Amino acid sequence: MFHDECGIFGVSGNVDAARLTYLGLYSLQHRGQESAGIVTWDGETAFQHRAMGLVSGVFSEEVLDRLPGSVAIGHVRYSTTGQSQLVNAQPLLVRFQGGPLAAAHNGNLVDSSSLRAGLEAGGSIFRTTTDTETILHLIADAYSRRGGRTTADITDVLTEALAGVRGAYSILFMIDGCLVAVRDPRGYRPLCFGRLESGGWAVASESCALDIVGAAYEREIEPGEILVIGPEGPKSSRLNGEEGPKSFCIFEYIYFSRPDSIIRGVSVDGVRMALGRALARECPADADIVISVPDSSNSAAMGFSEQSGIPHAIGLIRNHYIGRTFIHPRQSLRDFRVRIKYNAVRDTLAGQRVVVVDDSIVRGTTSRQLMGMLRRAGAKEVHLRVASPPIRFPCFYGIDTPTREELIASSSSVSEIAEFIGVDSLGYLSHEGLLASVPPPIETYCVACFDGSYPHEEAHLAGSEVGTFQNKDAGPTGRETR
Repeated sequence: MFHDECGIFGVSGNVDAARLTYLGLYSLQHRGQESAGIVTWDGETAFQHRAMGLVSGVFSEEVLDRLPGSVAIGHVRYSTTGQSQLVNAQPLLVRFQGGPLAAAHNGNLVDSSSLRAGLEAGGSIFRTTTDTETILHLIADAYSRRGGRTTADITDVLTEALAGVRGAYSILFMIDGCLVAVRDPRGYRPLCFGRLESGGWAVASESCALDIVGAAYEREIEPGEILVIGPEGPKSSRLNGEEGPKSFCIFEYIYFSRPDSIIRGVSVDGVRMALGRALARECPADADIVISVPDSSNSAAMGFSEQSGIPHAIGLIRNHYIGRTFIHPRQSLRDFRVRIKYNAVRDTLAGQRVVVVDDSIVRGTTSRQLMGMLRRAGAKEVHLRVASPPIRFPCFYGIDTPTREELIASSSSVSEIAEFIGVDSLGYLSHEGLLASVPPPIETYCVACFDGSYPHEEAHLAGSEVGTFQNKDAGPTGRETR
């Protein structure tokens, strides 16, 4: 599968801000597992803790005791630009003319290299390799040009700083004692907020993180919106005066987001069920049982079973006590982790004609291993059904993807892919079937990974600045490349 982006969570107006943020990050762990961090503000001082690893390993009671304050922002990271090192872990915290400034970013800037080059030419010094630091420099420059004014000018400063930024960004800032949430005008990545039962407000990448802290969901933060949450509560403004085209990442529904999240007003689980039903209509199979590749394909498999009438069964068991396999970049390690991550249920599979529902195929290497596992467990026939169209193009908006040459569907036909991964038949959901299964309007989605129609012209220059991205502060949830 595609590698994840990142997860962000913030709290304003609650004395337990750090602990609530810790819980929120737990619910967003699927979006990034390389590092985690929290920055807090107690009215006078900013406090920070970041480390490589999972949320449960990064934070302890002792660490949380050292993060006082009623404002906090947190981050879980899978890198899509910037190396996987502690220096690039987020939130980033700097001190400039206006005081402490922290940022937690989910997304990817397609013009990061040119922006950074311009800032360096003007004397800026960078200490990380992330595009998030570029945004911090732009804010500091905008603040300085406006004469160093603060509170009343937060939205003006951010509007000026982000005016020339292109790409995907859902960002939480901690600035001038306020929690500030900003979403790019195209709305690539999700962001929502809610009111805490214990007082104050919370902002999260997904609504499932609001649930764990007892926050009542208010609404999504709109594309192009700046939401400043200070002592008087949320105040909304816009980055620019006019609303432009939208490009929400359709893979949030297919794979990235947790099924219990609400995105664009609908349940992710419900959308995945619809994808499975559409897949069954378009690509039927004569089989005895339907199984999923757990966990992200569970809902789609249920939908396929419901539509086709073929009984649903548990054919693969996933070990939840290992990290997601994308964490290790070498293919040899990825292969090993696939073998320890999944195991086949032999009694279920032996002698059966099996439909396997998965969310996507990227390189095809993991699918090949899994299908071989099913064969060795005694499956009589294996029919793979994919709840998305073939992935032919890389993403430059916050997902770490292989190059186009590594994407198996970019150079191989469906029959060639079926032969490579070792299945009796292979069927993909059509582009039309996908768009008919997600909430309208269909023109508000980014589907560039399927058809190459990138929303920003810079993304066509894959060999230049966007093509040089290694990994960034973003993540869905990541899983091994399939």
